[in-house]
Amino acid sequence: MIVESRRVVVIGTGLIGTSVALALRGRGDEVWLADRDAASVRMAAELGAGVPLPENAGPADIAVLAVPPAAVAATLLDAQKRDLARVYTDVASVKSRPLREAAELGCDLTCFVAGHPLAGRERSGPAAARADLFLGRPWALCPTPETTGPALDAVTALAESCGAQTVVVGADEHDRAVALVSHGPHVAAAAVAARLEAAPEVALGLAGQGIRDVTRIAGSDPELWIGILSSNAAPVADVIDAVAADLADTAAALREGGETAVTELLKRGGAGRRRLPGKHGDRAGTYAVVPVLIPDRPGELALLFQAAGVAGVNIEDVTIEHSPGRPVGVVEVSVMPAAAQRLADELRARGWSVPG
Repeated sequence: MIVESRRVVVIGTGLIGTSVALALRGRGDEVWLADRDAASVRMAAELGAGVPLPENAGPADIAVLAVPPAAVAATLLDAQKRDLARVYTDVASVKSRPLREAAELGCDLTCFVAGHPLAGRERSGPAAARADLFLGRPWALCPTPETTGPALDAVTALAESCGAQTVVVGADEHDRAVALVSHGPHVAAAAVAARLEAAPEVALGLAGQGIRDVTRIAGSDPELWIGILSSNAAPVADVIDAVAADLADTAAALREGGETAVTELLKRGGAGRRRLPGKHGDRAGTYAVVPVLIPDRPGELALLFQAAGVAGVNIEDVTIEHSPGRPVGVVEVSVMPAAAQRLADELRARGWSVPG
C-alpha cells in the first residue's frame, strides 16, 4: 500500500519504538519521539529516528504506543486526551488484556488498532534498534468491532511501510498463538539455561552449538519479559503445562527403559519443526545444507558468498558454529536442493573443505 508522507508520534523509544521510527524516517515520514526517559529520546534522535515531541504539537496522523502491555491502556488514554493523533496503534506482544483495560478506562477504540510486530532482538534499548528489523516479518493487527475501516487502513499502511507483512487476527487468538510460538518457548529456554548456572566447568567446556541455539533467547531482559508473561498468563501457563507433561512422561520413560515413548516425542518434535515456514513461506526442511569448514579470519565469509554468486546459487540461510579453542568454524549454507551440488563443487574448486 503506497501512502503519502505522514506525521507519526512514537511513544516509547526502546528497541521496537526506535526501530519503527527509523524505518518510517527512512521512507520520508516526519517522526516525533516521546518517552519518560529523556536520555532514551536523545539517543533515538541522535540515531536519526526523529525529533523530540514538540510542545503543543498538532495531532499527528498516527501515534505508535511502544510501551509494555501493562502500560498500553493508560498511555492510550493520555494520548487521546492530549489529542496527539487521529489514529493510534501499539506494538505490545499481548493484545486481549490491553484492549480490555482500554475499554474499561473509556478509551476511544474506533481509532485504535492493536498491533504486534513479530520481530525483536536479545538486546534492548534504542542503541539496539534497526531500520530493517521488520523486513519480511509478520505484523499482527487485532481490530475490535469498534475499529473503523480508515483506522485499520492507516495502521496497515504504517506496518507495510516498515517492510512487514500484516496479518489480521482476533486478540484472543493472537494471544494463544504467541503463547505457543514465543512466550512459552522463552520460558522453556530460560528453564534450560537456568540449569547452566551451577553447571561444572567441564560441562560448560563441552557446550556446543545446540545448547547455544536452545538458550539464545534466554538472554533477554527479565523485567521486559515478566511484564509480557504476566499479561498473557493463562495461555502461557497452558503451553508450559503441555511441555512439562511431555518432559515428565519422557523422564519416566527413560528411567523405565521405555524407548518407544521417547522416540515418539522425538518424531513429534521433528514433525512440528518441519511445519515452521522458512523463506518465501517454504518449509524450512525443503532446503539442502552445505557445510563448509571456514578459517576464523577477516574476509572469509565474503569470499564464500562470492563463490556462491559465481556458481549462480542463491543463499537462503546461513548459520555459523565456532569450534571452541580453534581458529576455525563450520558455516552451514542453506540452498535449494538442486543447487547444493553445484555450490559444493565450486567451493571445493576454490580450496574450501566441504564434507560429503
